[in-house]
Amino acid sequence: MQSLWMIVAGFFFAGMGVCVKLSAQEGYSLAEIVFYRSIIMFLIMLALMRCRNVRLVTPHWLWHVKRGVTGFCSLSVYFYAISLLPLATAVTLNYTSPVFLMLMLMFFRGLRFNWGIILALGLGFLGVVFLLRPSFEGQILFGASVALASAVLTAMVYFDVTNLGRLGEPTSRTVFYFSFIATLLSLGWIAFSHLNPLSLRGFLMLAGTGVFATLGQLTMTLAYSQGKVLLSASLTYTAVVFATFSSVILWGEHLGWMEYFGMVLVMVSGVSANYFSSIKTQK
Repeated sequence: MQSLWMIVAGFFFAGMGVCVKLSAQEGYSLAEIVFYRSIIMFLIMLALMRCRNVRLVTPHWLWHVKRGVTGFCSLSVYFYAISLLPLATAVTLNYTSPVFLMLMLMFFRGLRFNWGIILALGLGFLGVVFLLRPSFEGQILFGASVALASAVLTAMVYFDVTNLGRLGEPTSRTVFYFSFIATLLSLGWIAFSHLNPLSLRGFLMLAGTGVFATLGQLTMTLAYSQGKVLLSASLTYTAVVFATFSSVILWGEHLGWMEYFGMVLVMVSGVSANYFSSIKTQK
């Protein structure tokens, strides 16, 4: 039952995507959106670590720096994709990350190539084709390329996080250092960009990005730490469902049957990738 926390996490992550898209439409820059998302998570994680008496000192700071920089790039590229594409499309393409993670496990950890992996890769590729085929236009293809790039970066983040887990780093410390590094990098980015006036509506949208992201991270951690890993990984795709409903309700972005079919293929591909990666790396 603890794995069901992932459904709540999916709702929060979809809420983050909604806030990102609304903030971008309001005219706030990518640097501002990433900064507010990062600093809110940083402050919440700092308070949480103090309450749990988790030490900030770590012997694995180089791994944290690598994960933080990769996470910052992944976050920035993903938010940019959300501003370019329909929300459901951007979220779905970003969730091809398990397929790319599986490829990384093959190259770096000796995951063996078999028919299950071929199936996951094939379904992922076919899903992307169905998802984009109705809209083979320059702007859509560019946005799709950005979203797929965010998926590759997200897979790199997952790879770094698993390495930190193997080193015995607590999840709260890993998330804390990621938010700290992302805050510093986005603050430097803001220094070289134009700042928009902060209205009440704008503040609520930007703050919502950080709050939803933090709640999503915490509930996702609960699902993975206390529930069944494969079930939790499968339920991450509820974010796609929530994002699809949000797209229809808020922006009237009605998708065709081919796009919905492509989403289903991507979700099946991701679940298969998680399954075969977990089974083979445990041997």
